[in-house]
Amino acid sequence: MTPHNEAKLGDIANVVLMPGDPLRAKYIADNFLENVTLINTVRNMFGYTGTYKGKKITVFASGMGMPSMGIYSYELYKFYGVETIIRIGSCGAYNEDLNLFDTILVDNTYTEGNYAYELNEEDCHLMQSSTQVNNVIENTAKELNIPCIKGNTLCSDCFDYYVKDVNSLIARFPKELNIIGAEMEAFALFYNAKLLGKQASCLLSVVDSHYKNQEISATDRQTSLNSMIKLALESAIKL
Repeated sequence: MTPHNEAKLGDIANVVLMPGDPLRAKYIADNFLENVTLINTVRNMFGYTGTYKGKKITVFASGMGMPSMGIYSYELYKFYGVETIIRIGSCGAYNEDLNLFDTILVDNTYTEGNYAYELNEEDCHLMQSSTQVNNVIENTAKELNIPCIKGNTLCSDCFDYYVKDVNSLIARFPKELNIIGAEMEAFALFYNAKLLGKQASCLLSVVDSHYKNQEISATDRQTSLNSMIKLALESAIKL
């Protein structure tokens, strides 16, 4: 056990799906998994292990932001033998062609933050997801006929609705990255995976748009992202 996780060795599967919201973890466990056991309640960061089509799967919340994701993903990789984490989260759209509930598969995640330097004294601001895991997700999306847009995203330290001038933020992005959306956790996940020799990927559902003044409710953010959840689960059983 760790200060943040009361699960015992063996309680957690080799493949973990990681939403930010603990209530989304509960929703997935209640509606998609069988033979479910609640394995963590510390700080109400719920973790559940069950089976999906016979495969042992853990769903474990990360909380919001890189510091929280950094703690939970590091401990899962380092102390619980987890090999693969697929983040399943929400994002804002920075591309006018994206619509609410579109699913993004993150290729590279870019940050202006210093997570890598603080953790490992490495000046790193761009991390790539696992090619192997992304290939499985892309092939599964085709099989299930679930539209999935692969692209690069921002991993921010600030909720972009509160940024003083979001257009100035967007203007600072390296143009060659063609960043299509923003979230707050993927860089820490991908960096921990690299540091510890593990695998990580990230699926995101668009819940608001910088260009279209669109947004969904907090309740919908918990319960209405089923296409992304199904894609993550169907991919996980192949890993």
